[in-house]
Amino acid sequence: MTITAVTSVVTSPVSGRRRRWSGWVPVALVGLVAVLALVWSGVSVRDLAAFGAYVGVGVLVPGTLLWRALGRAGGSLAEELAAGLALGYAVEVLTYIPARAAGVPQLVLAWPVTVIALFTAVPRLRRHWRPGASARERKPSESERTPWAMAARERMPLWCAWAVAAVICYLVVWSARSFYLGHGLTWPGNAAPYVDMHYHLALLGELKHHMPPTLPTVLGEPLTYHWYVYAEMAATSWVTGIEPQTLLYRLSMLPMMAAMVVLVAVLARRVTGRWWAGVAAVVVTYFAVCPELYWGAGNLFTSRSLFTVWTSPTQTFGALLCVPVVLLLVGRLRGERAGVGGWVLVAVLLGALTGAKATFLPLLLTGLVLVLVVRRWSRPAFVGIVITVPTLAFAQFVVFGGQRQGLVLEPFASMRRVWGAVTYLGGEQLAEAPVWPIAGLTVIHLACLACVWAGLLGVVARRAVRLDPGVLLLLGIGAAGVAGVALLGHPALSQYYFLEGARPYLSIASVAGMAALGRERGFAAAKWWAALGAGLVVGGQVLLGPDVPVQGLFPLALPYLVLGVVAAVVAAAVALRRGPVALAVVALLTGYALPATVTKGIGPSSGIGPASGGVPPTRVLPPGGMEAARWLRDHSAPGDVVATDGHCRPITGKRCDSRHFWVSAYSERRVLVESWAYAQSTLSRSKPFGTSFLAVPFADQARLAANDEVFRQPSAENIARLVHEYGVKWAFTENGTALDGFAKLRFRSGRCSVYQLW
Repeated sequence: MTITAVTSVVTSPVSGRRRRWSGWVPVALVGLVAVLALVWSGVSVRDLAAFGAYVGVGVLVPGTLLWRALGRAGGSLAEELAAGLALGYAVEVLTYIPARAAGVPQLVLAWPVTVIALFTAVPRLRRHWRPGASARERKPSESERTPWAMAARERMPLWCAWAVAAVICYLVVWSARSFYLGHGLTWPGNAAPYVDMHYHLALLGELKHHMPPTLPTVLGEPLTYHWYVYAEMAATSWVTGIEPQTLLYRLSMLPMMAAMVVLVAVLARRVTGRWWAGVAAVVVTYFAVCPELYWGAGNLFTSRSLFTVWTSPTQTFGALLCVPVVLLLVGRLRGERAGVGGWVLVAVLLGALTGAKATFLPLLLTGLVLVLVVRRWSRPAFVGIVITVPTLAFAQFVVFGGQRQGLVLEPFASMRRVWGAVTYLGGEQLAEAPVWPIAGLTVIHLACLACVWAGLLGVVARRAVRLDPGVLLLLGIGAAGVAGVALLGHPALSQYYFLEGARPYLSIASVAGMAALGRERGFAAAKWWAALGAGLVVGGQVLLGPDVPVQGLFPLALPYLVLGVVAAVVAAAVALRRGPVALAVVALLTGYALPATVTKGIGPSSGIGPASGGVPPTRVLPPGGMEAARWLRDHSAPGDVVATDGHCRPITGKRCDSRHFWVSAYSERRVLVESWAYAQSTLSRSKPFGTSFLAVPFADQARLAANDEVFRQPSAENIARLVHEYGVKWAFTENGTALDGFAKLRFRSGRCSVYQLW
């Protein structure tokens, strides 16, 4: 792969020695926008200062020092800080786990204090306080004089810094507009959050008080879930005193989101040797979506979006930890000289990934195996595999206890769901639907993904690019993500997180392909092919776009078939004129994705909450509920057990939607039985098709009956049974005076009451 190096080198975070401080202006702008958004959304100045001080001094600084000392030397300051933040989070979590188990959670501060003290006191380590000092103090080897390695030691240009800052500012504003508005910090602003937010908050409370953790909504149920991000927020809460809700709803995801944008840009620069490719990769990663050519339904053929940053903290945390691993592996695979420290960093980050989001481990393993097979042998790929396999085994058999959480091998499960959405079939009808329309939808889905990442055709067309070990790693990760969606099934569609996890790497590989085609003759005509593609999609949606539901596969597939025929005709016509076929097809397919990218990828529909234009969420937190639960938290011990009559979300319909988590979320206490929707005992009895996992009854009906009997027909005998058989000490009811006269009333707010049973 041919790479051109930019020759300007400076000591500031961006290029231009005469503009030494100008590179910090976009950084300051991002900080100002974030502070304004947070203050506007109800975060106190005290919490802002405490959070910034802890993340900056307790996570970012020691993580950056370790990255400089053990990792690749000479990276840009932006890269060092973003990767250092990710590394700091990893070490923080791995430190908090034993500290919490020992009953001294504040001991998590030992690691930043130790690191900062060592790098201050030891002369050989002091140089790592200066950006790029280790790179300047040693002579680069022959392998490090290659164009891609020279590019890796450059600073980010000013224009690139502004572009990256603009994307981060957009994401902050989007967060304020689409998430903060629907997720207040006080009632009623927090009464109707996204359905899983109270679940995340309950797990945060569990990790704040218990190690090892269990599912807080079902006493004694194992927690077979990714929980390291909640450990990170719990550590932050212990150190800063910030409310868990404020961390989850406002603060913790912001630095992770910003660092992720920077790392995507840096990794694309490393792979392609071009800074513009870094900006392009960020744009494709965050905003490009599949073309849509139908009416009445949205996002059927999804490319997934990274706009789940707030609603899926586990995905956000795992995605951030994965990019530095890929960054290190790309350097190793391309022959960058480094000591054993780089592999130590890989092992630490992979160790944190085991419980952060283990989805990324099989993706990385697939990429490394692809490099090993295609290159016939690669020592760095082999070492990477040796490190990855044990971490994957640890995640599966230790963190998840050997459980699958409902994830099964179910080819075409994703598109079977789409078939149900476009035909209004469900249940057994959908499970028994013929395979051929499902297979047809899968082909359409792959074609739509090809439009989002059309530049992959450039990778295929250029041998030097497709054999580059760094690009092969990205392709393997991307292929595994697509395969996960095509071959796996889950009752809650969690298989889509494989594609979401692979999205940044598919985007970077696609941009690498575009960069390889950038020197084609006739490149100036590419914009006209892209315009033609966009025009065809708009016209096709107006003239051919089917209304959902449809009666068969053909009406839905027709507009996509037309676009496919046009692409084939364009390729043939350009080939006859001996023009750049790959370039023309890439531009045309990119044009196909442009209209949906503009209206949906960048538009307000990306969000969750009032600004998204969707269906208003259900109000699940009653007046007085948060106050009563927090009173219980403040007047009980972490080991106390609570019984509650709240199991079902207040929605219309005969079925009980048991995603009721707010009692354990705000009380930070384990509940005898509140919600069983995400319990392993529920998901293990669910299948991708048939009865919804939300309709699966609680596994222990005797426990549920004993619990509910106390609130429906209270008596001394019923209460004594809960106390003696299950160790329940507190009762929390949403029905006002349910236990008056049978238990000691300790607190009442609205219709919510807290009783002490013994």
